Amino acid sequence: MINQKVLAEAINAYKKEIPLSLKLKEVVEDFTDLLFKVLFDTQTDALEGIQTIHNHFEEMVALACWKPEANCQSICESYLSDLPFILEKLHKDAKAILAGDPASRTLEEVYLSYPGFYAVAIYRLAHALYKLNFPLVPRLMTEYVHSKTGIDIHPGASIGDSFCIDHGTGIVIGETAVIKNRVKIYQGVTLGALSVKKEMAKIKRHPTIEDQVTIYANATILGGKTVIGTQSIIGGNTWITNSISENSSVFHTPEIKIKNNAT
Repeated sequence: MINQKVLAEAINAYKKEIPLSLKLKEVVEDFTDLLFKVLFDTQTDALEGIQTIHNHFEEMVALACWKPEANCQSICESYLSDLPFILEKLHKDAKAILAGDPASRTLEEVYLSYPGFYAVAIYRLAHALYKLNFPLVPRLMTEYVHSKTGIDIHPGASIGDSFCIDHGTGIVIGETAVIKNRVKIYQGVTLGALSVKKEMAKIKRHPTIEDQVTIYANATILGGKTVIGTQSIIGGNTWITNSISENSSVFHTPEIKIKNNAT
């Protein structure tokens, strides 16, 4: 018969090494949902919502800010003051999706049903916290959205105005990726690193996408020195590890053979 006391002591010994609270994950998910409602839901009172956001923030500080000298509590006021600016950028994103997707009919449809817009919205809200050096929470926010949409955007990525994600499932955007203005990308696109060596953690590992670039489905673009020039088109299923000059078109041309079995 198993000795439950010995088993519990063994488990607790490992827990002491990493003081993990799963409650933090739950609080961050509630915080993320609340932010979206406060910014977009007309039936959610903005003033009451902001007060609730503040309360959630205090709870996250207690759970995630392990270094008192970091003064995480002071971050809240700065973050809240950024919300109108973030909301303005998100309206530009929604309008870019409406303009870029012939299947979209209204902005309401984009806000309510487009996973690409939702992923970008939470990315922008997480990115603001990432820039304020709030520990762990921004990553939990974007991973929460990743689990819902299949779109993986690291909160450290830098994304400009009027960003359009169409469909979106399987998109991966790395921590040091830079995406300029009016860029459109489709499902399965990876903006990744050529190497995942740990010693590269503090250098630029992911590509730069200049203004008005379109990247079609399942394209893979790798490397911190790789730059995709302005107004270029990257076709589906392409694999790119070198820079592309502006106004370029890059396409993958597989050899397809069709046999007529009737002859």
